[in-house]
Amino acid sequence: MIVIEEGLPTPLGAHFDGRGVNFALFSQNATRVDLCLFEPGARHESRTIRLPCRTDDVFHGYLHGLLPGQLYGFRVFGPWDPAAGHRFNPAKLVLDPYAREIAGRIRWHDALYSHRRGSAREDQIDRRDSAPFLPRGVVTRPETPDAFPLPAPRPLHETVIYEAHVKALTMTHPALSEAERGTALGLAHPAIIEHLLKLGVTALELLPIQAFADDRFLVDKGLVNFWGYQPYNYFAPEPRYLGEGGASGLRFAIRELASAGIETLIDVVYNHTAEGDHLGPTLSFRGIDNASYYKLDPENPRRNIDCTGCGNTLNVAHPRVMRMVLDSLRHWVIAYGVAGFRFDLATSLGRAPSDFSPQAAFFQAVQQDPVLSRVKLIAEPWDIGMGGYQLGAYPYGWSEWNDQFRDNLRGFWRGDAGTLAKLTQGISGSREIFLPSGRSPLASINFVASHDGFTLADVVAYAEKHNEANGEENRDGHGHNLSANYGIEGPTDDPRILSLRARQKRNMLACVFFAQGVPMLLMGDERSRSQGGNNNAYCQDNALSWMDWESDPDPKLTEFVANLAALRRVCRSLRRRHFLVGSRVGETELKDVHWLSPDGTEMDEAAWGDGERRAFGMQMSNDIEGSERVLILMNAAPEPCPFALPPDLGGPWRPVFDTTLDTGAVPDGTRAPVRAGGIVDLPERAVLVLKSPPILD
Repeated sequence: MIVIEEGLPTPLGAHFDGRGVNFALFSQNATRVDLCLFEPGARHESRTIRLPCRTDDVFHGYLHGLLPGQLYGFRVFGPWDPAAGHRFNPAKLVLDPYAREIAGRIRWHDALYSHRRGSAREDQIDRRDSAPFLPRGVVTRPETPDAFPLPAPRPLHETVIYEAHVKALTMTHPALSEAERGTALGLAHPAIIEHLLKLGVTALELLPIQAFADDRFLVDKGLVNFWGYQPYNYFAPEPRYLGEGGASGLRFAIRELASAGIETLIDVVYNHTAEGDHLGPTLSFRGIDNASYYKLDPENPRRNIDCTGCGNTLNVAHPRVMRMVLDSLRHWVIAYGVAGFRFDLATSLGRAPSDFSPQAAFFQAVQQDPVLSRVKLIAEPWDIGMGGYQLGAYPYGWSEWNDQFRDNLRGFWRGDAGTLAKLTQGISGSREIFLPSGRSPLASINFVASHDGFTLADVVAYAEKHNEANGEENRDGHGHNLSANYGIEGPTDDPRILSLRARQKRNMLACVFFAQGVPMLLMGDERSRSQGGNNNAYCQDNALSWMDWESDPDPKLTEFVANLAALRRVCRSLRRRHFLVGSRVGETELKDVHWLSPDGTEMDEAAWGDGERRAFGMQMSNDIEGSERVLILMNAAPEPCPFALPPDLGGPWRPVFDTTLDTGAVPDGTRAPVRAGGIVDLPERAVLVLKSPPILD
């Protein structure tokens, strides 16, 4: 027998205590909340219970005798007054923002909209019941502390990130069973873990795995929201990735990866939700308290402020909304073992309330949180609002995706004029960008390709985007790709072009791994994965996006990446925790970094200002006195460049890595060391790395 009692206003959500379930839902502007209980497979609720109490804008009640596994939702009563920002409509079932698991998927129907969709009067209320088309929350068992804690966080200077998609990474691997493919459990398969370890990966960064919607316009075209950047719940894992293992399979996968030394980071989207603009559906937040959860136009509250390009902006400045975000983040760390987060369009989180500030309440809350202050925090440092581009402006404890590193890297190897100085800024840690905020080179996440844009193989195979498969007549996706096809657009059998493309891939990957900061590799770049020139494959759940585990057009590239990571591990000079500043090392005459011209002299003002310069050298030591030194020579010109080593550079210098080699690594004893004052034959379009013994014994 189920008995309703007053219950408690905390914690929010549905919590089973062994005898029953406490339900608590925040709404500042609602007048009443009904709890709806569902039987499995039922289109409508079997029982409706009015939550009996309201404490500090939290509606709550306790159902004695209710058990885990119960399906539920809410109907929220309040004013229908769009002009004032209120869109309460109890005909619309809404999902609990704190639901830990979700059963079912969204089935698009006009009944999901609180207003009469398509009506000439946009604010006309729609009285149809949305319950048959909305997923349900699931009451879960309480989360208990794990008896086997995860390993301590890996330091950033030892981190190598691999950005991947749960389904795309696991869908076609021949070693995985049909049940494992496309699921989180597939991430734990020894074959996947072995591949990541071979690459030297220490952190797997997953595209969104919080519950998300397939946009209606995509479903109408027979497509899906493959990337997952349309969340409608921040606590529950996306059901389509869970498979037979359920949420336990996801926990198992994260722990298996951790036991192998690989942390799991997840891409989170706290800047907007799947409910879109004021004409979007009512799935959760809009029907619970539109005026609290979203930023509304103060001059016209019926409309949302859109800093995200997705129709709405989550109002993280509201204390209750911020609490939800923080509770969600802690939930993923504590309940699943997630080691960090990449925040999509993170600038929106720092708008306090409208302009970005590194002292925004959200950042301060994270910095003082005993759980969140210990995990990896990575910002996508922009949104589309006024003043949205904030690369370098984030506070201590945050790293940032460095798109300037990506663009300057691509431009330099493409042969663009005036890019050498910008590239050297990036490979030395982007000091000019990150030092003003008091951070180190580890604030810079360095990459040449990510999920958003061309893959690395397409950067060297396509001069233009080819997004026709997305059904938008190739209008979507950005046109600033800084790519080149080297003679033929797309696939070719021309051995000269294929050889050049292979060289350029290796050159750019070498820069990512040899740069100061944290390297990030896009899933499949080590296997030359192509998307056919599609630079916005967000809706492509097919072979275009999936990892091809059968064919490999550049079979030595995986080993090349593995060798890059191995060299980075053994060379502390490539993993500095402080910026290169040109200061003397110990009692020697050598500096922590020397920038060299091919004639052996240090680069002067004229050399730095030469926009046509294509070759340079970078000699650096670690920030630990007496450690090894590394000399990196780069030549982006289409012709070889003899490079003279200065007579006072020390040595001898032993070649250890060469991008003209398929696997990169120079076997011991195959090349003679080069002494100071000698000449290095630097090939065209190549990176050569030489090592020297420590400065001090």
